[in-house]
Amino acid sequence: MTLQRITRPVLFAIALFAGQAHAQGSAPVAVEGAWARASVQGQKATGAFMRLTAKDGARLVRVETPAAGVAEVHEMKMEGDVMKMRAVPGLDLPAGKTVELKPGGYHVMLMDLKAPLAKGSSVPVTLVFQDAKGTESQLPLQLPVATQAPGAAATDMGHGAAHGQKH
Repeated sequence: MTLQRITRPVLFAIALFAGQAHAQGSAPVAVEGAWARASVQGQKATGAFMRLTAKDGARLVRVETPAAGVAEVHEMKMEGDVMKMRAVPGLDLPAGKTVELKPGGYHVMLMDLKAPLAKGSSVPVTLVFQDAKGTESQLPLQLPVATQAPGAAATDMGHGAAHGQKH
């Protein structure tokens, strides 16, 4: 295959993978399966999801992005027979254990979106971690924007409905 025959989406995927692999080389936390849910015109919030594994244990203390006015880690859980969502001040990442941020559980909320997140684009997100000594480290990522998790069945509609998204 010659370089002229490589399409833009393929180049984007290669650049995205290379960027994440490079960013994680010295990072205390590995990130897998990261993505952000696409939004539509007028929609002011969406979610981002991923799997985080801290080598020595850490805490996700902050999320930053220029794409939204507010970025927070949220938790969804049942209280009685009501599903509730709330911001959490941080998310513990026990050493060597994978913590999944997914629809219906812990996730990143991107609120007060500056513009819609279009399917097939990417959104810059920086995760800020704190180790046991209180030292902060940042992990910049480019999250691919999609309507569902890579490889997910089309029936996962739970998270979008909780945030008023149309599918």
